[in-house]
Amino acid sequence: MTDSSQQRRCLSVVIPAYNEEATIARVIRRLIALVNLLEIVVVDDGSRDRTFQIASELGRQYPEVRVLRQARNAGKTAALKAGFAATRGDIVLVQDADLEYDPAEIPELIRPILEGTADVVYGSRFLVRKAARVLYFYHYLANRGLTFLSNALTNVNLSDVETGYKAFRGEIIRNMIITSSGFGFEIEVTAKVAKLGCAMYEVPISYYGRTYDQGKKIGMADGFAALWFILRYNLFCGTKASFRQLPALSSDRLTDAES
Repeated sequence: MTDSSQQRRCLSVVIPAYNEEATIARVIRRLIALVNLLEIVVVDDGSRDRTFQIASELGRQYPEVRVLRQARNAGKTAALKAGFAATRGDIVLVQDADLEYDPAEIPELIRPILEGTADVVYGSRFLVRKAARVLYFYHYLANRGLTFLSNALTNVNLSDVETGYKAFRGEIIRNMIITSSGFGFEIEVTAKVAKLGCAMYEVPISYYGRTYDQGKKIGMADGFAALWFILRYNLFCGTKASFRQLPALSSDRLTDAES
């Protein structure tokens, strides 16, 4: 990777946030230190605590930070849709507001896109075991089961479909038509980038999980919803219905450059 690509400010980070007053400031300050950062788009999803006020204050301190506010709590996917539409970067990355994922690992996560070999990169908690908090066995089983079913229908060999760290070339995610709700984004986006034929990579990441007492929000109902989303977006949603305009892929650009 060239020095110019290493230094290029091309990264938009979208943070969906709901009642994250305890961690939102630390997340933003860690992201500000990233060399490739262009902007941080915080989407407050109708928080009842001081998340919006804290993020807005940081927006006044740092020109890279913009804060959007949903009129009501509509779920992670709705917040992400609003955030993606507001981005300008060549690379768009999802960062949860709760510090379960470490912003210091983002440079390695986006490296395959910067190098021009990847369209989409997922941070995997299982590809190579790094620091990972030991938590709920049933969550582990559910994630492995959902990943297996998703892989069976997409025919891509992911190890962690439910990871919260996902990075995309900007034109891909901004052109995607996202219609799921709640936590459905993880399944929907995987089905749609697979249909498009994106060059997908995984990078090992650490995971500092939270307990429900500490504010973890995903539950059993979200797991059952994910099963329906796997069927819906793999079997009943075509490529043309998934994108407003079909974006060019890394492989297309490489072919054009060689010809």
